[in-house]
Amino acid sequence: MITLYDCATAPSPRRARIFLAEKGITYEAVPVDLRSGEQMGEAYRQINPQCTVPALRTDEGLLLTDNAAIAAYLEARYPNPPLLGVTPEEKAEIASWNWRMEFEGLLAVAEALRNSAPAMANRALPGAANYPQIAALAERGLARVEQFFDTLNQRLAGRQFIATGCFSVADITAAVAVDFARIVKRKPGQQHAELQRWRADMASRPSMAL
Repeated sequence: MITLYDCATAPSPRRARIFLAEKGITYEAVPVDLRSGEQMGEAYRQINPQCTVPALRTDEGLLLTDNAAIAAYLEARYPNPPLLGVTPEEKAEIASWNWRMEFEGLLAVAEALRNSAPAMANRALPGAANYPQIAALAERGLARVEQFFDTLNQRLAGRQFIATGCFSVADITAAVAVDFARIVKRKPGQQHAELQRWRADMASRPSMAL
């Protein structure tokens, strides 16, 4: 059985959980307590030397340590329903928008949080190495989050989904990013009506409750 090394409160493993749920894949979840720093301990380093979650171990024993690899593997192994596109055009559009949702959304929130939260002093970047916080990057992260909301609102005008005409991994990443922004006290405002409409539609999918 597939094993997912997970953390219920972190955005990155949530992306993997939603992807697995949309595929209807059964897996074993192994919780990793990020608050206590379990990911930095020797036991977890033996599993994933990068000290990050999610990590997914396949039936064959292969360990995947990032969402891009996890999605690629699951899509190839369980092609239906397709979440990365079917045609070359769909695959390209979804890949492009998924990257933007990660870079412009998730990473913007992470930049603001990791460079300001006292609990993350010297942990400004995830992984095995320590990096000091930079206050200016926290400010820039907040500005990027606001721009992300504006971009997403404009993109969703007259659209049901982020990319192509179907639900995809881009919608998963975007929804997780929008929700994650609450941790830095940012959320879509009244000027983001299209974004709010889309997020309400996403809430009707059972996977989004994970």
